[in-house]
Amino acid sequence: MTDRRIDALEKIKRMTTRPGVYLMKDTKGDIIYIGKAKNLRSRVKSYFGKIEDSRYAIRFLLSQIEDIDCIITDTEKEALILENSLIKKHKPRYNVNLKDDKTYFSLRLSIKDRFPKLSLVRKIKKDGARYFGPYSSGYAVKDTLKTISQIFCIRTCNDSNFNNRIRPCLNHQIKRCLAPCSGMIDEESYQKHVREVILFLVGRNRELLRLLRKRMKEESDDLNFEDAARIRDRIFSIEKTIERQKVVSHAGTDQDVFAFYREAKEIEIQVMIIRKGRVLQTLPFFMSGLNLPDREIVSSFLKQYYSEDRFTHLGIIPAKNSSETEKERNVGFIPSEIIIPFDIEDMKVMEEWLSERRGIRVRIHIPKRGNKLDLLRMVMENAKNSFLKRQSIQEPDLKTLEEIRARLHLKRLPKKIECFDISNISGRLAVGSMVVFQDGRPNKRDYRRYKIRNVDHADDYGMMYEVLKRRQGRVSSIDDLPDLVMVDGGRGQLNIVMKVLKELKRDSIDVISLAKGGEREKVFAPHWDSPVILQKRSKAFLLLQQIRDEAHRFALTYHQNLRKKQNMRSILDEIPGVGNLRKKALLRNFGGLKRIKGASIDELSQIPGMNTRVARDIYEFFQN
Repeated sequence: MTDRRIDALEKIKRMTTRPGVYLMKDTKGDIIYIGKAKNLRSRVKSYFGKIEDSRYAIRFLLSQIEDIDCIITDTEKEALILENSLIKKHKPRYNVNLKDDKTYFSLRLSIKDRFPKLSLVRKIKKDGARYFGPYSSGYAVKDTLKTISQIFCIRTCNDSNFNNRIRPCLNHQIKRCLAPCSGMIDEESYQKHVREVILFLVGRNRELLRLLRKRMKEESDDLNFEDAARIRDRIFSIEKTIERQKVVSHAGTDQDVFAFYREAKEIEIQVMIIRKGRVLQTLPFFMSGLNLPDREIVSSFLKQYYSEDRFTHLGIIPAKNSSETEKERNVGFIPSEIIIPFDIEDMKVMEEWLSERRGIRVRIHIPKRGNKLDLLRMVMENAKNSFLKRQSIQEPDLKTLEEIRARLHLKRLPKKIECFDISNISGRLAVGSMVVFQDGRPNKRDYRRYKIRNVDHADDYGMMYEVLKRRQGRVSSIDDLPDLVMVDGGRGQLNIVMKVLKELKRDSIDVISLAKGGEREKVFAPHWDSPVILQKRSKAFLLLQQIRDEAHRFALTYHQNLRKKQNMRSILDEIPGVGNLRKKALLRNFGGLKRIKGASIDELSQIPGMNTRVARDIYEFFQN
């Protein structure tokens, strides 16, 4: 029995039997796993039972654990809530970490504006707006936006156009906008259309149709037949749209169905969202590198999926500063029925937690027969197909990697390649980039960008040395090391890489540099007098060129963004009375320097936080 095991068992004996959360730490003191337990001593002790027991991935975790801390709670439900909060805060390496996929589109409704607009976004922000989605299909969300524009006619223009427009735009002429920019509709009437959009997007179509029919009758009774006819047309359009949605339950139930498919450490979870018996959308979530048991993964996923932070800012309900009550918000996101593929340990306490948040009873089902089982099987089949499709797309082209290894005489198959590049103008605003290709495809989660700190003049070699040293200094384990390090440049850049790796005693890693040579690429490698010339049509040529170009693009984009910010700041900083808040307000309202330069004193005075004196100073500064 090892000393670590003996120390752990001694600590476990002193642990409480009360509910709480346990935090497992590595040799550096970093939290690598967080769990909850009804009985802390019993749960933690189970990790140190028979070594052949793989229920909690014992072999995997025991080799990493150096210490265990506990936080006691009064109830198991409090432990569940605390566990979820700590996972989001610390993002432990071996926990399920449900990240919002930034490649998906969401719909953003700017409810804090007097005349809210609906727009497509990829990034969810905590800005008080209301978000709908994310949508797994870009085509579907764009079609939804088009449908809303046709039926409800709320604005989609950017704030700069809205604030500076005098006459109605083309969208108003083709009856797809109410033209609030030109005073064609008052704020109260516009807000009615906004509430209708919200009901439509959260799937409360029956309530929406009932509201519109009541409004149509009121307009008809007041002899406003044109307005009544417009509402009638809107009702017809909504009914036609609803008919296209797939009906899976004639009982009109609100359900979320969770399907699970796994191969080794690769996992696909799909969520089918059903409201009033109709499928709103299906969301796929892909995770890899998890050694945890299936039940533990599903349990952790559910807790994070229904967490407050997620559904307040990312789900299909509004932010807390809206007029809806907390109960109404939760009913919009948490359904009355949740269907999962198998039993989970904390199912009862999770039902209690969700019911309390929703204000109405929530049931978690593991169906054994009937319609619910048929529905689960359908989603499970979709999850499997999605997983296999993803795997076929992501399957590495081993022949190309083998070609690179053979052609360049590498020690290992270059499954993980890190490529570096530098971008600057005469040493100014110098930045570096690192892109990572795993199995021949970009792994954007591991991309990194660097501001050069220690070199203030045009010295590409010195900048490359700094970036490589900083990157290699952050490598925490052998698993994080690449198979191949690649740089853009010739023999000089190659020597810099070799110097850094030798200083860190990592010179066993393969190294190459790639230099442009007309229609062919020149590859420099250690101990070669002459570069290797790759033919233009070879797959090895195309892959290495793609990696080098991606590193160049990533560095250049970062450099250009810094230049743009500096240019904006440097000009506005010269104007007396314009501080950070006023700079942000000017850029947010006008969108750029060109519009600020062309603005009148009156227009500048309307900016929040601005007064007439500063507005005049800004106007005169640009006029002169």
